[in-house]
Amino acid sequence: MTWTQQIEVGTELPALKIGTISRTTLTLFAGASGDHNPMHIDIDVAKSAGLGDVFAHGMLSMGYLGRLLTDWVPQQRIRSYRVRFAAITPVLGQPTATGKVVSIDEVDGERRATLELAVTLADGTVTLTGDAVVAL
Repeated sequence: MTWTQQIEVGTELPALKIGTISRTTLTLFAGASGDHNPMHIDIDVAKSAGLGDVFAHGMLSMGYLGRLLTDWVPQQRIRSYRVRFAAITPVLGQPTATGKVVSIDEVDGERRATLELAVTLADGTVTLTGDAVVAL
C-alpha cells in the first residue's frame, strides 16, 4: 500500500512552522516578488496610514501555504489552490501553515483529496484560509 492510499478524511499535513517575519524577510520578498508596496517595507508610510508598523505581503503567506502543499505532494499533483486573506501578518509575527483532508473523491478515474488550509500566528490569529485539491 502506498502512502497516498493511506490518506483519509481527517489526515493532517505536517505543520510548517515559519521563522519570525523580520523586516529583512519583507524586503527580500519585495525584491523577489516585485511587490514594493511601501506598506510592507516603509514604517513611515505604514504609520501615516494609522498602523503601528509594516506588515507582511499576503502573497508571502500564500507562498508558505503553497510550500506546505509541495512538501506533502509533488507540485504536478495540485489540481486547485485558493486562499482568502483574513488578517494581516505583522512584522515579528510567527506564522504556522496547516492543512487537513476534509474529503476524498474520485474524479475522472483519479483519487483526489480536498484540503482545508490555514496560516495562523502564535497568538491564534488566522491570517489566511484556503483550500486545495490534490491528486493522491
